[in-house]
Amino acid sequence: MRIVTRLLALVGLVLLAACTKPVHNAAESEVAAARYQAGEPYEIVLFNVVNNERGSGEHSALMINAPSQRVLFDPAGSWTHPLSPEVNDVHYGFDDNQLFRYTYYHARRTHHVRIQHLQVAPETAEYILRLAQQEGPVPDAFCAKSIAHILQQVPEFAWIESSFYPNALSDQFATIPGVVEENVYSDAEPTERQ
Repeated sequence: MRIVTRLLALVGLVLLAACTKPVHNAAESEVAAARYQAGEPYEIVLFNVVNNERGSGEHSALMINAPSQRVLFDPAGSWTHPLSPEVNDVHYGFDDNQLFRYTYYHARRTHHVRIQHLQVAPETAEYILRLAQQEGPVPDAFCAKSIAHILQQVPEFAWIESSFYPNALSDQFATIPGVVEENVYSDAEPTERQ
């Protein structure tokens, strides 16, 4: 019986490992060189990639503009760029060019991007940045859940309910006073999506 239990545990570990994306860990020197400070306003920005046909949210990400730097937490995301080194789903050097690239990597004929801005206190932004750095790497399908987990650790967002669904997270986020929302659509279907 012990042998069967051990074999089942081993098979479970192998299957779990097969279901995760590769972990990206850029060198510390790359991260330091890419550091980008956008300045005020300090904010968090929630992205929701929405399927135009079904209306379902298919991916969530969180941009954090803190006094120390602006980063993108893209849990279990597929976007990469050589100018934004990644460590455990946090992309550094996330300047306006990278923001544009990221947005239009996702906005295409089949999907649009729901973007929700919320200004926060500088210390809140720094705290959320630290939480994001500790959260990853995130397994596939846990993007919205991981962002909700981060926000739940911030006193003013502790009420946010955990969900696997990006739309559920965006809809909750939309109820926070001060959230400014935009939707980005594109008819383009670039051949190289970076």
